[in-house]
Amino acid sequence: MSRRQVRRVGDSGSFPFVGALHSKSRSSPLLSVCLVLVGACLLIGYAYSGPGMFKSIREVSKITGDYSCTAEVQRAIPILKSAYGDSMRKVLHVGPETCSVVSSLLNEEETEAWGVEPYDVEDADSNCKSLLHKGLVRVADIKFPLPYRSKSFSLVIVSDALDYLSPRYLNKTVPELARVASDGVVLLAGNPGQQKAKGAELSKFGRPAKMRSSSWWIRFFSQTNLEENEAASKKFEQAASKSSYKPACQVFHLKPLH
Repeated sequence: MSRRQVRRVGDSGSFPFVGALHSKSRSSPLLSVCLVLVGACLLIGYAYSGPGMFKSIREVSKITGDYSCTAEVQRAIPILKSAYGDSMRKVLHVGPETCSVVSSLLNEEETEAWGVEPYDVEDADSNCKSLLHKGLVRVADIKFPLPYRSKSFSLVIVSDALDYLSPRYLNKTVPELARVASDGVVLLAGNPGQQKAKGAELSKFGRPAKMRSSSWWIRFFSQTNLEENEAASKKFEQAASKSSYKPACQVFHLKPLH
């Protein structure tokens, strides 16, 4: 789902080099051909700079220096299945672009999946609209209690959402994620030094992303009485090592609230 509109090329809908091609200059046919080729290359490059038109979130992230932890979730699904086993039977994903994650999870055998989109879905594609209509994905402000009973899901995965919350709301949101999980929570957070959200995204997220260090998160878990799931973390690391998988985001494993 695009968060930016593709900018128009040229003034008043005109394209570069049109005037050059139609001028009454004495340019040779070869020069005209060269101008056409150069103009075409520039137009293609310009169009590809708009992520909403040709590129997926994952591709654009790699080019711009950002990295989507939601895209990371899809890469990590086989590793998570190895680490959590039966706990992957009923999964809730929380984060932007959750429709793509839910779709990927539903393609896995013996896995049911639901999603919470923290931001308005204005340009949802047909697949996402179908998931919303079926109630598998819903839009909800995660700064408030989630609309689910305790232990509704075996595993809760959250990505690209907590980096945009202040500590004031994190103190409520992360324990809430642990409340609706019966087996555990997987939290994916950005690494310090990653590029912050662009200005066009700020109106949607409300604030720039704040990438926090692993030591900050560990202190936060301790202060909010959340316990890290060391057994799951070890299994995840072992499965990742066997598959030569290196996550680009920080991955934390938490125990559910009892």
